[in-house]
Amino acid sequence: MAGVNAGEYISLIFMAAALGMDAFSVGLGMGMQALRLKRIFIVGISVGIFHMLMPFIGIVVGKFISTKIEGFAILGGGLLLFALGMQMLLSSFNREHKKLISPIGIGLILFSLSVSLDSFSVGLSLGMSGVRTFLAIMLFGLFSAMLTWSGLLLGRKARGLMGVYSELLGGSILCAFGLKIIFG
Repeated sequence: MAGVNAGEYISLIFMAAALGMDAFSVGLGMGMQALRLKRIFIVGISVGIFHMLMPFIGIVVGKFISTKIEGFAILGGGLLLFALGMQMLLSSFNREHKKLISPIGIGLILFSLSVSLDSFSVGLSLGMSGVRTFLAIMLFGLFSAMLTWSGLLLGRKARGLMGVYSELLGGSILCAFGLKIIFG
């Protein structure tokens, strides 16, 4: 892509995949409810939209903050990503089974919002680092929708530990990006 260096593009793709892993793991569990294909499509679109909206808001707030406190912006963004990754890693070891909400109406909105709340924090840290907003939110939306669909469809077929492992992988990737931002 013109104007985008390969390193930034690859970093954003990995970050989008890491954020989508959470949607994948939750979708995997929800897919075990034997949802119809039409409902799976709608859920994926909804999660994708929220994964675009929440980081956009975070990026806008992050850009505002970075103009006010430039010296601490990069460190704060890296720490935020690292903390988010650690939270994902620790929550993957939580074996409590949560009651799944039905992905219809307000349940769909609550599901999409809860899965995409972490992308607000990522958007906030990206806004502080000056990332290209349009590219980031498009990749986040695309990857989260695709991974949600994958999780929901796999959830229909399998009942395994894959959700735990995908959350571990996603948390590890976010921690790695946080450390990369902190230490350059």
